[in-house]
Amino acid sequence: MPDAPQPIQPGSQASQSQSENTGTGNISGTVLDTRGDVVQGAQVQLVGPSHSVVQTKSSGSDGQFDFAGVPAGSYKIVVSGNGMSMFASGTFQLKPGEFRIAPTITLAVSGGATSVTVTADKEQLAEQQVRIAEQQRIGGVIPNFYSAYDWDAPPMMAKQKFKLSFRSLIDPVSIITVAGIAGAEQYQGLFSGYGSGIGGFGKRFGAAYANRFAGDMLSRAAFPSIFHQDPRYFYKGKGSVGSRALYAMSRAVVTRTDDGRLRPNYSEVLGDFSAGAISNLYYPQSDRGVSLVMLNGATGVGANAVSNLIREFLLKGLTSHVPKGTNGQP
Repeated sequence: MPDAPQPIQPGSQASQSQSENTGTGNISGTVLDTRGDVVQGAQVQLVGPSHSVVQTKSSGSDGQFDFAGVPAGSYKIVVSGNGMSMFASGTFQLKPGEFRIAPTITLAVSGGATSVTVTADKEQLAEQQVRIAEQQRIGGVIPNFYSAYDWDAPPMMAKQKFKLSFRSLIDPVSIITVAGIAGAEQYQGLFSGYGSGIGGFGKRFGAAYANRFAGDMLSRAAFPSIFHQDPRYFYKGKGSVGSRALYAMSRAVVTRTDDGRLRPNYSEVLGDFSAGAISNLYYPQSDRGVSLVMLNGATGVGANAVSNLIREFLLKGLTSHVPKGTNGQP
């Protein structure tokens, strides 16, 4: 059964440590309705291999449940809510000491009105996704905010898309990277209209940062909010090398919508080319024109494809704070 990161209840880390020492495991998850709102008071049963109920919990005010001290073995989860349809998961294996986060469980209304109490909303889940992303760093240093290792991660709302994009842009590593680009451009004599020396470097740095700012805010925040698209790269992690490589490169032009469907990646393509057009406002007169727009736009799309390949094959093992048990595509 695939894993999905959910907000961790207080004491969960202690439970996990205890589980690892005793050989027992933990199973947690979140119950939502079809609108994406959390469901409080749903009955959640952990069923063993002999169809016996091992533990029973009620989902909390945040829709979460947690089974602690579960022996290794074969289980399934059965969930029911007042006025809602019943859910039964597939059978899965719990390893000794494993801390398993179940995929989000969705209950549909079974007819008529329902008295299920909803006390949290989509924004809280979206905020949790931002907090997860902000902790992910390559080697604990370089931001890896836009890699989603949970295939079933809840979508971010427009507010969170802008928040994560801005957080990425002001990160010290991002600023140092832009400075490196400006230095390389000056060393190679690109955009000679900017001149040389400290003044020339400052102009190149300003232009490079403006490119980064416009590109990220448009392709990862503004357009994803307009088109309801998810700006993150969803790690596949399964299949042949060829299928994974094709998937990674295709995400530059195909993306997931907030409701989980695949659509042309209008956000990335329009964002990159719009940023290219904006660059005509501040690049030297001699370098402006359609060619600059096409160059910057195509470079952005191509860089995204290459970045996705690196995310798919290299970064997971190097990234800190990847939610445990998240392995990409089910």
